Amino acid sequence: MSDWQSWAAIAVFTCTYVLIISEKIHRVAAALGGAGLMLAIGATDDKAAFYSEKSGIDWNVIFLLLGMMVIIGVLKKTGMFEYLAIWSVKRARARPFRVMAMLVTITAVASALLDNVTTVLLVAPVTLLVCERLGLRAAPFLIAEVLASNIGGTATLVGDPPNIIIASRGGLTFNDFIVHLTPLTVILTVVLIAMCRVLFRKSFVYDERRAAEVMALEEREAIRDRRLLVQGLVVLGLVIAGFVLHPVLHYEPSVVALLGAGLLVAVSTVETGEVLSDVEWPTLAFFAGLFVMIGGLIDTGVVGDISKALAGTIGQNEMGGSMLLLGASAVLSGVVDNIPYVATMAPITSDLVHSLGGDGQHVMWWALALGAGLGGNATAIGASANVVVLGIAERNRTPISFWQFTKYGLAVTAVTVALAMVYVWLRYFALA
Repeated sequence: MSDWQSWAAIAVFTCTYVLIISEKIHRVAAALGGAGLMLAIGATDDKAAFYSEKSGIDWNVIFLLLGMMVIIGVLKKTGMFEYLAIWSVKRARARPFRVMAMLVTITAVASALLDNVTTVLLVAPVTLLVCERLGLRAAPFLIAEVLASNIGGTATLVGDPPNIIIASRGGLTFNDFIVHLTPLTVILTVVLIAMCRVLFRKSFVYDERRAAEVMALEEREAIRDRRLLVQGLVVLGLVIAGFVLHPVLHYEPSVVALLGAGLLVAVSTVETGEVLSDVEWPTLAFFAGLFVMIGGLIDTGVVGDISKALAGTIGQNEMGGSMLLLGASAVLSGVVDNIPYVATMAPITSDLVHSLGGDGQHVMWWALALGAGLGGNATAIGASANVVVLGIAERNRTPISFWQFTKYGLAVTAVTVALAMVYVWLRYFALA
């Protein structure tokens, strides 16, 4: 690529990002317009945008979302989410902060076992119903859950797509992630709950009348179609098993989700058109546009140049390098999606590990994973789960603006990344 195309790609991405932040036009229009301009200036082309694994649209993400949205759309019709909403509120005695703490914990744990996008798709409908029942603003609860999903997803190999890329490049196992990252994510989840108590303190308004009404409800009465519920739960169970058994079955999560969606629609009596109407099509379009724009930065060499400059700065300084890699990855993952960033940075990190004489479980891999995972919380478009929840919130007429999310995300990212740096220093240098 020529220099003018690199600078043009940077200009297009920057202008599009400014439009998304300013919310002068809808983020979907901005992303698709930016993608069109990337194609028009030749920063990328149709083959790269639609077929390249390195710089094209990540169809695994798109079809994972599509499959899970179809499954969730069917389950909504059973009354299951109303049941879970009433159950969770009653267990928390209808106290708003207790409800948030419960939902945050569930989200973090589920994100480690499944993946963060699937988890927020499951938890968000429950949250919206809980807030409706208690007369609470849903936005703070949804934001807290997204932050928890990105923290929890960092804990395991299957929790976040970048971790799968890192595991493949570094020859790391599921147990390696459990040993090295899960202890920290447990601590960070507790810290997040404590921060939520402060960040969202004005949202914990206890309405005694509404609380009494919910406590008097019988959750079993919320179930509207028991046969469909059984069918949906069986398929959802099979899909979750497929996610967990990825290292054995070698089916991509997107394939598992599509198989589950197809099976559920086939065995149930739900109208196909009715189910598809519940799909968050604007969210899928936004992802497609975002992937094409980032692909333009990759194909013009912009992302590669940034990564190589980072590697050159690190040199042979293992401790300083791991801190720089963690911090820089957090910053960059808040601006561009962490999947293409990690895909670009993984081979460079592999060379770094090799030059430092390290093995597969080298600290550099954990610095990259922590930076990419935790940095996704920084902005509203830093991670896939963030974009999904913003789409759900908008569809349910509780929109969350870019800055509304980002002002909380930046605070949580700053604290969690700082704690991650302390953890890396203690575990791999001070106490090694």
